[in-house]
Amino acid sequence: MCWVLNFAANRTSLTLALLGKIGMPELPEVETTVRDLRKKVLSRTFLDVWCDFPKMIKKPKSFSEFKRKIKNKKILKIWRAGKNIIFDLSENFSLLIHQKLTGHLLYGKWKMENNKWVAEESGPLRNDPMNRFLHLIFELDNGYQLALSDLRKFAKVELAKTEEIKEVLELLGPDPLEISFGDFKQRLTSKKGKIKQVLMDQEIISGVGNIYSDEALFRAKIHPFKDASKLKEADLKKLYQSLRDILKKAIELKGESISDYRTPSGERGDFDKLRKVYRREGEKCFRCGAVIKRIKIGGRSAHYCPKCQK
Repeated sequence: MCWVLNFAANRTSLTLALLGKIGMPELPEVETTVRDLRKKVLSRTFLDVWCDFPKMIKKPKSFSEFKRKIKNKKILKIWRAGKNIIFDLSENFSLLIHQKLTGHLLYGKWKMENNKWVAEESGPLRNDPMNRFLHLIFELDNGYQLALSDLRKFAKVELAKTEEIKEVLELLGPDPLEISFGDFKQRLTSKKGKIKQVLMDQEIISGVGNIYSDEALFRAKIHPFKDASKLKEADLKKLYQSLRDILKKAIELKGESISDYRTPSGERGDFDKLRKVYRREGEKCFRCGAVIKRIKIGGRSAHYCPKCQK
């Protein structure tokens, strides 16, 4: 096998990757991935790596340096910060993967056939088209591989000293599943802007994107255009609880797979059956029967019920 990888980037690119607006997979999908990978690759060792799209690799600066640093590194811990997956490795190194818009990590065995990677076993890894865009593959010491499938090639990968990775992650806001209501209230009301955009600002709270901001606002009966700084305490409490409840349920159901996201085993998440407004433009509201609308906010879409959310 021919292993090829080139690296180029700077710290600014990592910061943008962490705090940028491109957001699917979101917190539940990333948390699902982390939990699954803990069962599959924790304590495994990286032996080698292949990549056919070097631009997704942001650090270090050369393949030889990356290969030297990643080879024989043992995975000591796997955790999530916002939408980022972090592998803490031996010798005080960390590997950070931000899956961005269409990326998802897969675990299995693949072989090269006719210049294409093909899963060795039948099932979703082989049969689901969303699992076929393999651009980064790590060889593990148990004979399995950890692969990144990414249709749009927006994913970002960094390998650096653990303290360097953690320093940049400090730019992220707190996790919505760990933040207190008091902190949540202070952060949202101190920021002027439409509540939909504020919820997706990774420096205010981390991990929320289009899907779960739409669903939480619908559940709390808050219009996405409302000014965050002017929300009443009762509305903030409803939003706080709605967001937490929806994120927890989405994790339980292994995320939303309406688009490209799949679990590490290649399967779809089941949150779709609970989706109330996201991508339901023109359909009837399950709560009141009004027609769901879609509006643009800063280049992104917001789906809402014009009757329930005012």
